Amino acid sequence: MVSREERIAGGMYGLLIGDALGVPYEFHRPETIPALEAIEYTPPPGFQRAHGGVPPGTWSDDGAHALCLLDSLTYQKRLDCEDLGRRLVNWQDWGYLAVEGEVFDVGVQTSAALRRLRDGTPALLAGPSDTMDNGNGSLMRVLPLALWHQGPDASLVADAMEQSRVTHGHVRSRVCCALYCLWARRILEGAADPWDAALATFRDLYGEGSPEREELEAHLRPDNLTPGTGGGYVVDCLRSARDCVAKGSTYEEVVKAAIRLGHDTDTTAAVAGGIAGLKYGLSGIPHRWRSELRGQELVEPLLQRLLAVK
Repeated sequence: MVSREERIAGGMYGLLIGDALGVPYEFHRPETIPALEAIEYTPPPGFQRAHGGVPPGTWSDDGAHALCLLDSLTYQKRLDCEDLGRRLVNWQDWGYLAVEGEVFDVGVQTSAALRRLRDGTPALLAGPSDTMDNGNGSLMRVLPLALWHQGPDASLVADAMEQSRVTHGHVRSRVCCALYCLWARRILEGAADPWDAALATFRDLYGEGSPEREELEAHLRPDNLTPGTGGGYVVDCLRSARDCVAKGSTYEEVVKAAIRLGHDTDTTAAVAGGIAGLKYGLSGIPHRWRSELRGQELVEPLLQRLLAVK
């Protein structure tokens, strides 16, 4: 039996390790990704690493943004989107919660939102909100909200969608964040089928005809979940994570499957890895990856604050 504390720790480290594991393989097509057994922090000889100057075991913007959200939640003791926005700006400008302060791999919509935040735009209006502004930048960071939140499902969903607006304002991105948080919560609660339970909860909260329900049914209902391709589109990212979690029987199998999809490997592995870490707990993550993850001195104080929340 995996304890709740080990699941929470597994979720946070699962996200960060998935991100770091995927960094060297980003932007590659699936046919160029090494075989499953060869996927490690350091790719096999001859593989053309993405972000060649980044040391192995380093998380990217995904992990840093998730830590920004976790720090904000545990410090403010509520979701404060203005505070979150300032922390994200500090990440880009000063390397806040980036490993050794080194910033790399900033998404297009996130960059636009951070420019608006610097110019004084309110946080809830900063995220681009056109249909084409549905990258996975708010989905990749949202897991700490589900781990921290103690309110009812309706409050969790509302907060998940609010935090998305800081960088990704379209309702589709917001719905993906909400569904992901419900999925994580149902895993923590021990639901037999956490994904379907999350869908059912969302439908209970948003009736037919609402914009949120229309997005769910048009893009995320089970019979519309075509296989994910590891891309940066928020729906594809969530589909890809769901597929990898469903097919894998260990944390390692899940994140390696995510990376084998190619393309946005760090984010797919972060989103899938967070869920896999919740399922299998911290001890289910291979020790070699836990021990070689850089920046753990940044993680541990925040994780302890999270685990202290009652």
